[in-house]
Amino acid sequence: MLTGLSLSALVLAGCSTEAATDKPTAEKRQQLFDEQCENTVIPELPELKPLPAQEGTSKVTSEFGDVELPTHPKAALGMYTTDVDMLIWLRYPLASSQPIRGDGYKTFPCFFPYDPLEGVSTFGNFPDYDFESILLAEPDMILNGLGYDKKVVKRLPEIAPTYSVNAFDGKSWLGHFEETAEALGRTEYFDAWRQLYDERLAEVRKEIGDTAGIVVAPVGVWEGKVQTGCYSGVECQVFDDLGLTIADSSLANDREGEALSGEQVGKLEDVDYAFSGKGLGPEGQADFDKSLAELDKNALWGQLDFVKEGHIVTSEMEMTYGSPSGQLAFLEVVRRALGKEADK
Repeated sequence: MLTGLSLSALVLAGCSTEAATDKPTAEKRQQLFDEQCENTVIPELPELKPLPAQEGTSKVTSEFGDVELPTHPKAALGMYTTDVDMLIWLRYPLASSQPIRGDGYKTFPCFFPYDPLEGVSTFGNFPDYDFESILLAEPDMILNGLGYDKKVVKRLPEIAPTYSVNAFDGKSWLGHFEETAEALGRTEYFDAWRQLYDERLAEVRKEIGDTAGIVVAPVGVWEGKVQTGCYSGVECQVFDDLGLTIADSSLANDREGEALSGEQVGKLEDVDYAFSGKGLGPEGQADFDKSLAELDKNALWGQLDFVKEGHIVTSEMEMTYGSPSGQLAFLEVVRRALGKEADK
């Protein structure tokens, strides 16, 4: 149930290059966009102009100690793609090269704002870190959401002043975003994002009407089991905000959900729509299809209503890791899936 993507989006986004300092060409950006972003969902995003660089620093307190950061840097870098997105929404000018995942991505996530990424090259930085490319990007500030890795927390300040946070500690990404904005003195830009999100919510609520009778769940496959948890909170935040009924399995274990064996998938019998992240491009589709083919061998899985009705809604996996653009994008995914469902 994926919706076609307008090629006007992200044509100016950066691309992956042999060297992190190479400038991407328009032709290369378009090629990578075509290869990576077909049939993905991109939200309409506002203009996000970075604030101009200025001299001056301020002391910022983090869970890893105090750090002296430039208040208006000229070349900020995000350690992970979600950090890059937050930097854009908090109006930071970006360093000339930024990281992407090295396991399937050719350019930035398809739902990212693209104007601030014009001329920005990329380098793979996850799951393997590329500290040399980070150094070559010459950042004067780094936002690091991978605070769970002590080696990264220790290494990055040797390159540039770094604000680190463990953004993947099981808590909602939204709370981390708000706390980061407050710590960096940019709460007004978090508030602006929140206002936009609330306005979009109101529009989607109006479009889909009464949704209380629709039962939804995040559904993924990991190590042979069906995972139903909310992970960083993106999916269930949208579900809650729209008044949808979240499946009990997803709410179990403080919203970490359950890992259901083949004999346990009947716990999803009340689910009307399952939302599942997948990788991009032909390889991502092939992996997703392989997972579904294995599940289809299970008669209990085949009897579930959302399976019989074809109500497995896929979206770009990176949305679910938690970032401002990803939250807006997933809201759009739900709108396209349920926009007329309440009228049936």
